[in-house]
Amino acid sequence: MESTRVSPDPMGTVMTLSRRTLLRGAAATGTAAYLLDTTTARAAAREPAAETSLTWLEGATPPALAAGVTFGVPWPRGQFAKDQTFALTSADGAAVPVQTWPTGYWPDGTLKWTAHAVGAEIAPAAGYRLAPGSPAAPAAAVRVTDRKDRVEVDTGVIRCVLPRRGGELISAVSRAGSAVVRAAELVCLRRDSPGDDETGRIVTSRFGSAVEKVTVEQSGPVRAVVRVDGNHRDQRRRWLPFTIRFYFYAGSDGIRAVHSFVFDGDADSDFIAGLGLRFRVPMSGELHDRHIRFAGTGDGILGEAVRGITGLRRDPGAAVRAAQIAGQLTPPTGTWDTRVSSRLQYIPAFGDYTLSQLSADGFQISKRTSAGHGWIGVDAGTRASGLGYVGGPSQGCAFGMRDFWQLHPTQLDIRGAAGAEAEVTVWWWSPQAPPMDLRFYHDGMSQDSYPEQLEGLEITYEDYEPGFGSPYGVARTTELMIWALDGTPPASRLAELTGAVRTPPLLIAPPAHLHAAGVFGDWSPVDRSTPARAEIEDRLDAIFAYHHGQVDQRSWYGFWNYGDIMHTYDGDRHVWRYDVGGYAWDNSELSTDLWLWYHYLRTGKAEAFRFAEAMTRHTGEVDVYHLGRYRDLGTRHGVQHWADSAKQTRISNAGYRRFHYFLTADERVGDLLRDLYDSERTFLVLDPIRKIRTEPYTPDPHALGISTGTDWGALALAWLTEWERGNADAGRKLLASARSLAALPNGFVQGGGFIDLDTATFNPDVAKVSVGSLQAVFGLVEVCSEIIALTGDAEFTDAWLQYCRLYNGTAAEQQAETGVAFGSQNLRQAHARLTAYAAVRLNNATLAARAWQEFYTGHAGYPRNQNWASTRVEGPAVLKPVDETGFSANASAQYGLAAIQCLALIGDRLPG
Repeated sequence: MESTRVSPDPMGTVMTLSRRTLLRGAAATGTAAYLLDTTTARAAAREPAAETSLTWLEGATPPALAAGVTFGVPWPRGQFAKDQTFALTSADGAAVPVQTWPTGYWPDGTLKWTAHAVGAEIAPAAGYRLAPGSPAAPAAAVRVTDRKDRVEVDTGVIRCVLPRRGGELISAVSRAGSAVVRAAELVCLRRDSPGDDETGRIVTSRFGSAVEKVTVEQSGPVRAVVRVDGNHRDQRRRWLPFTIRFYFYAGSDGIRAVHSFVFDGDADSDFIAGLGLRFRVPMSGELHDRHIRFAGTGDGILGEAVRGITGLRRDPGAAVRAAQIAGQLTPPTGTWDTRVSSRLQYIPAFGDYTLSQLSADGFQISKRTSAGHGWIGVDAGTRASGLGYVGGPSQGCAFGMRDFWQLHPTQLDIRGAAGAEAEVTVWWWSPQAPPMDLRFYHDGMSQDSYPEQLEGLEITYEDYEPGFGSPYGVARTTELMIWALDGTPPASRLAELTGAVRTPPLLIAPPAHLHAAGVFGDWSPVDRSTPARAEIEDRLDAIFAYHHGQVDQRSWYGFWNYGDIMHTYDGDRHVWRYDVGGYAWDNSELSTDLWLWYHYLRTGKAEAFRFAEAMTRHTGEVDVYHLGRYRDLGTRHGVQHWADSAKQTRISNAGYRRFHYFLTADERVGDLLRDLYDSERTFLVLDPIRKIRTEPYTPDPHALGISTGTDWGALALAWLTEWERGNADAGRKLLASARSLAALPNGFVQGGGFIDLDTATFNPDVAKVSVGSLQAVFGLVEVCSEIIALTGDAEFTDAWLQYCRLYNGTAAEQQAETGVAFGSQNLRQAHARLTAYAAVRLNNATLAARAWQEFYTGHAGYPRNQNWASTRVEGPAVLKPVDETGFSANASAQYGLAAIQCLALIGDRLPG
């Protein structure tokens, strides 16, 4: 038997895979042509990618890098050795200091992905060029000193001290030798009741942070990363484990923080009434020279002083008033009108300020002189940008939370600004909001047995099971910024900081470079060169624009909700089915995440990236368990993100997160991907098909039942991603499982089998046929294409092509090859891309024509004659004006993926 060797991966593994010389069923396709390696042919036809241009995602050049920027770039197989260095130059040819590290490898050990960091010491350019070369060094490199009791980081502008133990995450941030920030810690308020009735006593407990581990993950020269792990504690209890990473850049006075926590409480008795980061800011100077700033909606800024000297009965003088308004040091009081300077003690000093964003459409700012006195309303608005500032003429601190109004209820607090220290709290759950209520939303309605639960599934599409709707183990990530400044910033600087909080700048490579590198399988940049292509491109834009717009129209915001979209529409009520079982939140059903990321890859549009990024943050955290019995499993779509009893790897799917990781080098997403490396072990804990099994089954690590579709596809994507990141064992599991799957009597058509966890191989089995419409639509299409492109293994290719040909094939074709006709299958438009894949791999014009027919017919999707226009519906039929179409998340995701992949594979055979 012929064999092929796969080149060693970066860790030195060599796999030998068996190869068949003929494709099974080639005669059934009408051709005896041997496998045509079109993936390699397409890659060879692409432009060489020895370097790339870089531009800003949002288009406009940011006025300054308020902290720094990190981004990822792919490279073609074989282009660069793993130790290749890179140089960055601006559009005018100036050398830019850059730090580079590998994040992904090809199987031959060459670079697949690199990450790069740029500091804040050089003004941003409109564009850049990244190419092989020696990197320029920063004028003042980030320095990290790793001591026994603390870690010290010096950016050249600020110095930060992070203790290794205790309650403080940061003990001090200093600038020019003076402390600007002190005693940063997490704070959590817990209540034992939600307080949703008028009786009973509510007990509130306060928890602080307890640091357990501090790890230096990067130490410069341009970027340093320090990870802090711990949990929240009071006198009796530790809970809510957290990870927070602090990012430092050369020449920057800002610190970026990415905070994640896991809920490990009891939903019936643990109600979080406040959650945030608290720190102290030393104050100096006269009270009238101390300033408060809050960013409002758009470019709006509230600027106030602790002791205001404008609007008084007596005028201190125009120069004095102008200085205070500008945030500058006022002239000496001896130069003021004495009718003011002699009476300063009678002007109230407002030391406490609060900005609370309790909904997506409204914030309120209040202030008071001090604790024990009443609050005074300052102003209100719609959507605050999430930035605040407190400080004086010589130093101060700006702070902010990304997606501030989107993740409501949020709050920014400043306390004690009239004293020696101001206390700042950035709340990602506001204490002014009702406590976080994570209880299951109904009483089970007597669905105590599997038959009853299956009946419930038939009416509400909710797969209920007692005890399974638990939030224990779900997580959430928030992003923060802290700047140690040398005084109250002018309006222009505040605008820069606000922009960095609201929309952190990101450098990107163009779609043409991403495509030329050959990453992420079958896709191609936007092409409107023919009317038929332009028609599909217009429709891809239309479905994206509609779902993107629905987020705002339907207010899909909130701490636990932002980033997800709804699943199915209710035309009678003119609402998405937010309260109907499995039709509510989408939770990655039918690969919405994949569709959005591919839309970004081919368009390069900022709104596509930000939409997909928010979804990645949500679905990787909220929809997946990170602790407990369901760890590494995700929850199927439902009224609450964790409500459904179907806990499956198809939702925790690494394939939905890897785009964001490789494009941004985000370490938190990297953690999520690494956690899924051994997610196959969750099948020992929970049988995904326990409710419909007809034969006795006990999970066995040497004979563990998994499907060859949604289960193996998700596992394979986790292994593929870790293999890319340099894990040799992940490559072993991926290739061994792929080879043994292909050796099953009917390959993918087998539908499932028993896998040995030690060897990652499917056990031999008898021939059977089990084909379902969902098998290929949770990343299986994408991972099979990538495996084939990486390995060239003909046996695996043979098995996958058989499935691709037969799913939408005739009953006679199915029976001839497998002995059984598949019956009436759903999602035939979605599977048009499988037919297209078979067409291009076999160079079969008949299959190509069939694929386009399947696509245009639109079964369970959008036919060509679909009404693509939206209809405006206004009151009194609806609460607020909305736009309606015939779209659903399932159909849009699968139409989008089918269109994108068919265009990439057989766009040259597109009928007019």
